Parts: sequence; structure tokens; C-alpha cells
Amino acid sequence: MPVDPHQDPFEQRLTTALHDTGDTFDTDRVALAERGTLRGRRKQLVRRAGVVGAATSVVVACVGGALILRSGGPATEAAPSSLAASAKPKPSATATATPMTDQQMIDTFKSLLPKGTFSQEHGQGTQKTDKLKVPAPFATLVFDDGKGAAAMNVTVGRVQPGGTQARQAAQCPDKAFVAYDACKTSRLTDGSVVTVLQGYEYPDRRVDTKYWSADLVTPTGQQITVSEWNAAAEKDSPVTRPQPPLSPAQLTTLAAAKEWRGVANALPAPRPEPELPGSDLHARADLLALLPKGLKVTDRSSDDDGEYAYVVVDDGKGASMVQVNVQPDMRDVAGDLFGADDETLPDGTRVAVHQGPGEKGDVVMWTVDTMREDGKRVVISAFNSGSQKGPATRKTPALTIAQLRTMALDARWWDGS
Repeated sequence: MPVDPHQDPFEQRLTTALHDTGDTFDTDRVALAERGTLRGRRKQLVRRAGVVGAATSVVVACVGGALILRSGGPATEAAPSSLAASAKPKPSATATATPMTDQQMIDTFKSLLPKGTFSQEHGQGTQKTDKLKVPAPFATLVFDDGKGAAAMNVTVGRVQPGGTQARQAAQCPDKAFVAYDACKTSRLTDGSVVTVLQGYEYPDRRVDTKYWSADLVTPTGQQITVSEWNAAAEKDSPVTRPQPPLSPAQLTTLAAAKEWRGVANALPAPRPEPELPGSDLHARADLLALLPKGLKVTDRSSDDDGEYAYVVVDDGKGASMVQVNVQPDMRDVAGDLFGADDETLPDGTRVAVHQGPGEKGDVVMWTVDTMREDGKRVVISAFNSGSQKGPATRKTPALTIAQLRTMALDARWWDGS
């Protein structure tokens, strides 16, 4: 099936990414990484419904999922409308509330698509059910325009205007973590922002299944996500066509259709977003300040506001990625992270060192994991590659274990400086 109707789209893709990358780890560490990811969600990580096929990175030392987002530079464009309509009215952000049944969601989706055949149709309307206290309307189907079957779905929701999810919807993923061919963020004439991504279903591209999506957020917090594949199912299905059926412009038009605005307005208002732990941290600035001398910084995470950051450095022997994750209180998993043989400093800080394989090929990862008595955890890792997804660029990481240890134990992490 293209989508699980009873799972939040973000959680669905997060789970999929964890499953894909978890093959290189033992069971206990995968479970711990998933716990850390869901528990320590940062501002950068709260990203739209159905983000991108493999937009989460799990590290061996259980740093947690790292979805790093980079602004796509919004540009002004004309507002599109329905693919099936000849006229092109501006989409209305103040559409009347339009409750829909399961079948109406499916029928509306089909009416907005070009001419073709449909199969494997499923939908969830705006009505409340036992399984979904707050409904997440969607429609999913297999569409064939005569050039090959393609899985497609649309999800409608509401987010806090100006909140974290709304802001993140206006950003493209960082290519250090997500492989894609193109990504563009545009602003429509009604003030809505849409991000169109042309990527892949599998992070390592072991199968050439393409995943394209358009994620639109209006000024009033309506969110519409349209996704498509060049196969009849999201996973485990042969590629049926070179590209998904809709072009980026058509995806934008479909996401901006006024019909979805009414569906969104029929949903309950979104809950105010809570302040996330670590929101006062500036991990990138601290990481840059602690790097040993003699390293040239060739790339860095775009957002300095949060508890995760990475840089790519080069000492003249090849690119090496260095990342840090700062978590406020992880005492509940301390027993899983640290063993009896790990170091305990006089002030009670625990230190664990891991040296092992990365996610693919000949990539290696060196990590120093530290935790204070109050549970604050700082994990710093270095790779012998400029990207967690790319090939090795050198034999070992550019930083030694001793250097990583010094950085992880620096007082600036504990003092919040």
C-alpha cells in the first residue's frame, strides 16, 4: 500500500527511515536510537506530513534521527489551481469548511488528476473515528495515465501558523542527509509556501524508485501534502515508468487546489506547539568554536538554533563530517548507553567511546558519548566521509578520539555558553 491510513505520515516516514538505516546496527541500539529520536525531537526534526522518502539519519552511537533542513529560498510564483479545470482562480486560504467522507476524499482526489485509470483506492475523511481521535484526511490510489502505474496520495492537515512545522515546510532537506535531484520552495500569490522535492524512496538508491512531493502551507496554517512515485507502490514494487506522472508544476497545482482548503478548515484547530528541549542551544556555533586548528570547514548545517549540528572539515587529506547532538536529560536510557567498563569522571560524568562502521560501504564512524549526572548528554561523532550517505573520502576521520573527547567534555556544552 502507498500509505498506512492509521499512521501519522511523518511518523510513517520516520519509521521507514529507521528501518532502512537500522540494518547496520544490532537490535538494542536500533530501539534505543528510535527512542532517542522520538523523545528528543528538535525544531529541525518537526517536518511536515510525509517529508521525504529517507529523511532521517540514525547513528551508531544512538545520537538519534538527524533531519537537517536548509532553506530553499522562497520565490514568488503565480498561484495554481486544479489540474482538471480550464480556469485558474487563485486558491483561497479562507475557504468554507468542507467536511468529507472517506469516499469523497477519494473522489475529490481523482477529479483533480489528469485523465487516466484508477485502482487500489483508499481514503480517510474528516469524520472522527475510534482509531483517529483527530482525523488526518487522506486519499491514496494507483493512477495510470497510459504510461505506467504510479502510487499517489494526498494528506490534509492544519499546523500552527508561523510555528515550527509551518517553517520547516518551507525548507528543502539538507543534501548531506537526503539524496534528491531537485528541490524548490516558492511563494504563491496568496502567501502560501510550497516546497516541491524530487527525490528517491530509498536512502541508498538501491532501487530506482523515485519519490516526488509537494508540501504546501497557507498563511492560516492549512497544510496539504501530495506525493507520487514511479511505481505502483511506495516500496517493494517494480518501477513502472521513468518518472512519476505529475511534473513539479502539476504537483504544485494539485496541492494548491481550493478543494483541500475546505477540507483543512473542517479539521480541529492545531494545538499550540510546546517549547522543545534544547531550544536555547546553538550547537553549530559551539561545534565550530571547538574544532581543532588546522581544519578547513567546507560545509555546515544551515540552522544554528537547536541541539544538533554538523560541519564538514578537511585537513588536506579529504572531507570528514563531524556532528554533535546535545540532549537535555537522557537518564532514563543511561543504562543502555553506558556499561560498567566505560569511564566515569570524578564529577560523575560518564564517557563511552565507539569506533565502528558507518551506514554503508567503507565508511567508519568514531564517537565519544558523554552524560552528566543530571542526564545532559553530548555526543560527538566524526566520519571518514563528507556525508553519512556518501562514500569514504579518507581512511579515518579527520579528528582523533582524543580530540572528540576534549570537544564533548568542554564546559560550554554544560554551561550553555
